[in-house]
Amino acid sequence: MKFWCSTAFIGAPELPRVARMLDEAGYHGALVSGGIIYPRDLRTPYPYPPHPDGRPSWDPETPWPDSWVLIGAMAAVTERLRLSNNVYIAPARPILQVARQVATASVLSGGRVGLGLGAGWMREEFDLLGQDFDNRGPRLNEMIQALRELWKGGWVEWHGRFYEIPPLMMEPHPESKVPIYCGGHSDAALKRAARYCDGWIGRTYPWDEAARYVARLRQFLGECGRERDPFEIIIGLRDVPGVDLYRRAEERLGITGMLCTPWAGTDQVSPSGHGGKEPAERYRTAINRFAEQIVFRC
Repeated sequence: MKFWCSTAFIGAPELPRVARMLDEAGYHGALVSGGIIYPRDLRTPYPYPPHPDGRPSWDPETPWPDSWVLIGAMAAVTERLRLSNNVYIAPARPILQVARQVATASVLSGGRVGLGLGAGWMREEFDLLGQDFDNRGPRLNEMIQALRELWKGGWVEWHGRFYEIPPLMMEPHPESKVPIYCGGHSDAALKRAARYCDGWIGRTYPWDEAARYVARLRQFLGECGRERDPFEIIIGLRDVPGVDLYRRAEERLGITGMLCTPWAGTDQVSPSGHGGKEPAERYRTAINRFAEQIVFRC
């Protein structure tokens, strides 16, 4: 089992130091969130609403550092830790910008970067960035394929329905394959993961709900003829953390990666949710304890 630590709601200046602690403690990876803005006049309902009016679970002032600047900073102070997104709203950005940023991060990190992407939910974000919200799903499907071409090195090009890219060079290109993970658990997201991606990043679920999504995903993988291909399934489980739980998840569900937040529920760190301002050192005890009790035993 690979343990991926969620870093949402940790103060931006503390994140590189927390990443170094995770690296030293032996975690597989860290996931960064990909929010951009919070408009005062937010009309698009959040798809996983904790509030009756459809507001997101975070406050407007919650900081969301730029994913690729942050990943670069985290890569610079770590040696083994894998770094990815949960998730990056790729179709809200121009494709060449996405290709350039991810390729650079991959090279600087020594190939330790993955791209965790999703179609997005906030129309206001797309409008402000000049990207089409209504075709974001099929456009993302094409973008995933085009990115793989753009990362090959040398003269590259792409001619598709949504993107027309003439022959060009974009260097440096990744020296090793950049894994692409799809987020979201709608049928459209699961089909995208099965057809185009190297893995799926879900959310944190009760066991039965996780089993349903995984079964659906495996159905789509079978329909794509990929049931025997290597494929990462990364989720969290809404249960008391334990070695037996994670072994069952691996053996019965085929989960390859577990989302974790080692400091959740501890008294070393106050509850998160609104842009944490805890000094990085306060995370160390929880990170090390979870590694000793769970990570090393799985």
